[in-house]
Amino acid sequence: MSQPHDVQLQTPYDQFNINVPENEFPRNGISARAAQALVLSDEWTDTNPMLNMSSFVTTFAEPEAQAVAHKNMFKNYIDHDMYPQLFAMEQRMVRWLHELWNGPKSVEPYGTATVGSSEACMLAGLAHKWNWRQAREKAGKDATRPNMVTGGNVQIVWKKFLRYFDVEPRIVPLKPGQYTLTAEQLDEYVDENTIAVVAIAGQTFTGEDDDIQGIHDWLDAYEARTGISIPMHIDGASGGFVNPFLYPDYKWDFRLPRVMSINASGHKYGLTPPGLGWVVFRERKIFNEDLVFYVNYLGGEMPTATLNFSRNSFQVAVQYYQFLRLGFDGFRRVMQRTLDNAVALRQKLVDSGYFTIMNDTQRIPVVAVTLHDKYKNFNEFDVSAKVREKGWVISAYSMPPDAEEVRSLRVVLRPHINYNVSMLLANDIIKACQYLEQHGGSATPPELHGHHDELKTSPAKC
Repeated sequence: MSQPHDVQLQTPYDQFNINVPENEFPRNGISARAAQALVLSDEWTDTNPMLNMSSFVTTFAEPEAQAVAHKNMFKNYIDHDMYPQLFAMEQRMVRWLHELWNGPKSVEPYGTATVGSSEACMLAGLAHKWNWRQAREKAGKDATRPNMVTGGNVQIVWKKFLRYFDVEPRIVPLKPGQYTLTAEQLDEYVDENTIAVVAIAGQTFTGEDDDIQGIHDWLDAYEARTGISIPMHIDGASGGFVNPFLYPDYKWDFRLPRVMSINASGHKYGLTPPGLGWVVFRERKIFNEDLVFYVNYLGGEMPTATLNFSRNSFQVAVQYYQFLRLGFDGFRRVMQRTLDNAVALRQKLVDSGYFTIMNDTQRIPVVAVTLHDKYKNFNEFDVSAKVREKGWVISAYSMPPDAEEVRSLRVVLRPHINYNVSMLLANDIIKACQYLEQHGGSATPPELHGHHDELKTSPAKC
């Protein structure tokens, strides 16, 4: 029998002695203090987000940023009539990002805040599908078989987009030692039905960029040979807020004429709380007008072109705070320190003799390593499980096809992890290896239990 919820609290400990029903809605209310205590106690055993080095998602905010979030938490993002200044902030940031990503100056920028990069990717994919279809129909050609070309290293959202919106997947497989999309195999995948080629800036598995310039040049040559012009989308979920500040001369963005859209995650290296992404188009006409709806039932008539409708506003406000707070120079300093700490952690792991580095190009603050072949009695999954005893969460996973035999251990350094903490993490990883080398491990790679698909995508969910 469940304890009644309207129990009178007599001692401070009574708030912990209320049974929460599992399968029926609570019949009576309890005090605010008791409800708070129950919620907090339920999550005591959850991971400390500060130590979750498997995730790219921001876990720190200054008190002033938290105050901004609290002030805006009850505003509905989509209601531009009631909250016009919030909408003005968003549109101002779209223009800032268009400029940051070197968009052409003579055009009207267009973009929107989204619920993470997942919604941003789907909006970009839909724009390219609509544009391709209308061009085919105008030319009197078949428009029923769209495809999209990506590498096997893409985030799971692209596979969702392809399935949900009926686009044929053309996924170029990886191979051991080559974990990025290059132009090498594109002629086997690209054709007149390709709506776009997606290239990644800061991929999930190793942090590397695809060969964006090489893919762009190949598509130029393909158009010269066939007359077919294929756009590029850059998935900058992880690299979009790193590349502009650390590598200003690196052409990965709108400086390449074929790049028509870019997404990035504000809640990753954009330094805002979870739930914010961005999609920015090269110019207004790239986002097909047929994808825009006009509604008037929230007040004045307003356009809406997002997959979601009502949602919280605080992430947009905090992103605005971060841009104003740090500016270009502040973001540059934050990203440089974070990258320096990642390089130091990487070197410490390599010097230990246990690991081989996977990401030859250290572009974003991600360290991806694999155990030397000589260690046979434990694996990367054992190391991940062992360091979790210290509270750390780091990803262990098998690479996507056709590199499944390669197992990886990945650490995402975020700005709140300083040098001392990164060295503490490195030491704990090395100590885990020393223990496992002596005692052996027991973690079986999940693909042997029939969960390979889940494992391959698990690092990409964050």
